[in-house]
Amino acid sequence: MKSLDLTMALVVGGLFAAGVHLMLQRSLTRILLGFIVLGHGTNLLLLTTGGADPLPQAMALTAIVITFGITTFLLALAYRSWRLSGHDEVPDDIEDRRIGDVRERADTEPTADVEDDEDEGDDGFGGGPRARGPVGSGDRRGEEGG
Repeated sequence: MKSLDLTMALVVGGLFAAGVHLMLQRSLTRILLGFIVLGHGTNLLLLTTGGADPLPQAMALTAIVITFGITTFLLALAYRSWRLSGHDEVPDDIEDRRIGDVRERADTEPTADVEDDEDEGDDGFGGGPRARGPVGSGDRRGEEGG
């Protein structure tokens, strides 16, 4: 393995690691920077593995344009969030925490012996006690004229 290949592999790995680390932060600015660094790592990986082949170079150029567009969109979202809340911290999702707490309590509570009865009545999806097939798979006796 050439020294340049090893160096590029280490640089790509470092960019991926830094990008993932930044994306896992709570600040929208750091998340945006992590996205940019991860995009640069991906482009460098494409160019390194492709060499002089024009297809990976075209893919990298396309990825640069797509990354620029998405970065602009994310920057606009982060700016709007900062204007509304005055900070760029990602808030906790209250509903997600509530669901997690309910599941945690359900996992820790002792369960009683519950019989496996078949559900009767409405299942919440408009069905009854029996399962219905997909749309269009019903009985078509009236359509055939027979």
